[in-house]
Amino acid sequence: MLPTSLFAAVLPLLGYVLAQEEGQISGPTSSPQAAGYSCDASKCKLPNCNCASTDPPGGLSPSDTPMFVVFTADDAVQTYTLDAVNQFLAHRKNPNGCQPKMTYYTSLNYTNYTLVTDWYVAGNEIADHTMTHVGTPPEDEVAGNLVALNQLAGIPLKEIIGFRAPYLNYSVDTLKMLAKMGFTYDSSATASVPVTDDGTDAFWPYTLDYGMANDCLAVDGLCKGEPKLPGFWEVPMYGLFDTRGVDGPHLMDPWLDTADGQNAVNDTATLQYLKSTFSAHYSGKRQPLGLYTHPIHVSRTVPGTTVTNSTINMINQFLDWAQEQPNTWIVSSEQLLAWVRNPVPVSQLDSFAPLKCSTPAVDSSVKICNGMPQNEAGLQAHCAFPDFPFYTCYGCPQEPPTPANPAPAQATESGQARFRLPANCSTPFWDPIKGECICNSDTCAFTDQSRPIGPNGANLTGDQVSSGADSAATQSSNPFVPFNGAAPALPAGAWTAIAVGVVGALVGAVGAVTRV
Repeated sequence: MLPTSLFAAVLPLLGYVLAQEEGQISGPTSSPQAAGYSCDASKCKLPNCNCASTDPPGGLSPSDTPMFVVFTADDAVQTYTLDAVNQFLAHRKNPNGCQPKMTYYTSLNYTNYTLVTDWYVAGNEIADHTMTHVGTPPEDEVAGNLVALNQLAGIPLKEIIGFRAPYLNYSVDTLKMLAKMGFTYDSSATASVPVTDDGTDAFWPYTLDYGMANDCLAVDGLCKGEPKLPGFWEVPMYGLFDTRGVDGPHLMDPWLDTADGQNAVNDTATLQYLKSTFSAHYSGKRQPLGLYTHPIHVSRTVPGTTVTNSTINMINQFLDWAQEQPNTWIVSSEQLLAWVRNPVPVSQLDSFAPLKCSTPAVDSSVKICNGMPQNEAGLQAHCAFPDFPFYTCYGCPQEPPTPANPAPAQATESGQARFRLPANCSTPFWDPIKGECICNSDTCAFTDQSRPIGPNGANLTGDQVSSGADSAATQSSNPFVPFNGAAPALPAGAWTAIAVGVVGALVGAVGAVTRV
């Protein structure tokens, strides 16, 4: 077993390797000539078909179009990764008073399932990122992830609608597989040319009725009308560009990159190109902007962390600044796509349900393992596997799930089997210990907490967690509280077990072949 000190030494190296290999681009991944894209807009109509276009959907003018900042995270879900996300989002409000939601593209190695349940019940999107973080994945990696997230985290299968490929490595067959399996969208392709350049590939999300229009130079067999997958969406990942323009692209975890040809990371330079790219989108055709993260790189609580207060403050300063721009919303991929499919002008967003926020109406005194910390405390089952232990509301399996067996039989040595989520009950209302829904379709209720939309400034809550002279972020009346405050603590040997897994992940990452 590895000591914590060795884990602390290995983790920054793992972060460096992943930063170099996952989600990086070095130049354009498409061109109009390579795309050969043509779409009949007279036949391709919302909500189930949309041509790849830089123009806002639904014929809206840019001034009537919201500016969306899409926030996503990839890989395992742990207390330290959720804390990392929350230091940017928990203290913020969108223009309707709702805390921003995000998408977590979840892989299962080292994931604590009870936290996935909690994150989903809190209103965030849970999406598929394969079971064991495999690029260009076989079907069992994708399907097994669906099964395990449903069986052990209580995520309804119908709610897992999106996918992102590990390392952004995918193929034409990957897209065909996802469409066949019933996914709504993929978000693995890159928009790699600035919106201000001729031939930009920064398209609004579009369906593959007429094939792909992104990554035409990067993925064999893509584009020029292929693959034709009617009704299946691509949500592009929008590149960020420093002063070098198309020759200075950044994508995932941009705060790990050097900018402007410099030899060292410079938070001031990163902040500048985050703002300039946002401004180009905002003052143009309002294509979304993305903050695509691996939370481990900005975690303050994981052993061996190397993140600085300067970097954390810089990211919060950018989000503060972005929220000062009128009609700016921080959203999940799912929320973005919901708006694209049914676009309404900013004047009608008050009544747009996907941007609202609601809380399940479950009395805090009710003891039920349902993804709500005040209700489930002490009820989670502890699954003490040697490689990595986890907690779940839904009963421990006899062995860890794998692509070959994503739903092992329950272990019942310590008590009766728990009941998995049925299709006719919502996660926060299902009691997996008693095997009953605590309400029915007429009595299950959610409390709407959104309020009428007002000026953006009325909702700015800024950054309460920053410290130091380099912070210029605004202050919050709703201070950040670590997400793990009510989560069950892992046993003493857990971090040592993670270290073993991290070393294995490091070896795998070094050998990965990635797309550039």
